[in-house]
This record gives sequence, structure tokens and C-alpha cells, in this order.
Amino acid sequence: MTKTSTSRIAMALAAGAIAAAGLSACVPLVVGGAAAVGAGMVATDRRSSGAQLDDQAIELRGAARVREIANDNMYVSVTSFNRQVLLTGAVGSDADRRRVEDVVSRVDNVRSVVNELTVGPPSTFQDRSNDLLISGKVKASLLDARDIFANSFKVVTERGVVYLMGLATRRETVRATDIARGVSGVVKVVRVVEIVSEAELANQVPQGQPAQSGGSGAGPASRSNVPLPPMEPLPPLSPPASSGGVVTTPVR
Repeated sequence: MTKTSTSRIAMALAAGAIAAAGLSACVPLVVGGAAAVGAGMVATDRRSSGAQLDDQAIELRGAARVREIANDNMYVSVTSFNRQVLLTGAVGSDADRRRVEDVVSRVDNVRSVVNELTVGPPSTFQDRSNDLLISGKVKASLLDARDIFANSFKVVTERGVVYLMGLATRRETVRATDIARGVSGVVKVVRVVEIVSEAELANQVPQGQPAQSGGSGAGPASRSNVPLPPMEPLPPLSPPASSGGVVTTPVR
């Protein structure tokens, strides 16, 4: 691993450690990270500025709603990207799983909820530390890739399952999935990505982001993109993965 990659992982881990420090007082909830994004990220984000602000508000309000119904068996992470919410973590029952989705879906400006909560015991501190490391490695690997725009994706990891959220082309999504699949410790990759065409992307490239081939233009995105139909699952790894190998789900 290069010195640059190591430093990028260290930066990602440091940011995660700061976020984790706020969870030590038995708070059964994690805010997904949009609220911590600085103003410098706005210029290199494919979301409109309005969507970025909405994502911050959705995560904070969603966290507050979940906290109101939380119990000792609930550990929930609320992550929003382009007004689409991903719920990860664990709850004590199917009823709790449905309640969390219901309260979050009623937060202002939420377009849809992808409920990946599991029923069972919450992850351990060791699990969360390992997930933090995996997220850092995936983010560093995406940054090192020269053929995709890393800021197109938000990375969330839960017990070794990596969730890729973002606005990206089909080619970028496949490439980012392949990169995540190659990171040690990853057991599954779930893509919660809104697919945009190369032409759409060329017409809404924010300032500071390299344009994709096949178009030019630098107008900021001003709308939410509706997800296209699911992609077909990627073919199995070659050679076939042994037990515990990576599985890729279709785009949600």
C-alpha cells in the first residue's frame, strides 16, 4: 500500500473516531455523516446544494425520531444521500424494524427508505471498529482509482457488508463495486445507487469535478434523479470465491 493510500485511510479513520466518540454515552443511534460534511465538499458533490442540506436535516431529524422510540435492543444508523435514506444496524424485533422505517419515512423530504436493519443483537465495539477500518480502506481505494470520481459515492459498512450510496453512471457503479469487492474484510457489497446517464452527468458536472467523456458542461444539479430499474447482478468472481466470499446484490 502506498504512503498516500495509508494517509487517506488514516484520515478516514480519524474522522470516524471523532464520530464514534459521540456514541459512548449509550446512544443507540448513529447519524450517517452528511451533517459532518464541510462546505468544501459542496463544490465537488453531484447532489444539488439543496439536496445536501436536506440530507443533513434528514439524518438529524431521523436520528431524533428514532431516539424517541429507541430501546436497549436498538442500534440504528441513519444515512441519507440525495434524500434517500439507508437504515443499517440491529433491532430486537420485526416490529421495531417496521417502527424505525415508519418514523424515518415520515421525516420531511425523505423520498424513499432502504431498510437494511437486522433483527438480533447489536454489533460489538470490535465489529464497529472493524467496519470503520473497512470503510476507510474502501474510501482510500476509490480515491486511488483514476477512472471514477470517488466523491460520487458514500460508503457505509455494517458487519463487513459495504453499502455504496451515490449518484453515478452504470460504468462507475460497476467499477466502484469491483473496487469494494477487492478490499480485505468485505463480505458483501450492496449498491444503493441512483443511476444517471453519461449525457445527464455531462450536463450537471459541478465546479471542481472532472467531466466525463462524451460531454461537457458545468451546470450544477438542480433536481433529484429518479433511480432506474435494478441492474443485473454482477457475475461471480473468477476464480469462484470460497465460502465467505463477496456477494454483490442488484442496485436498489
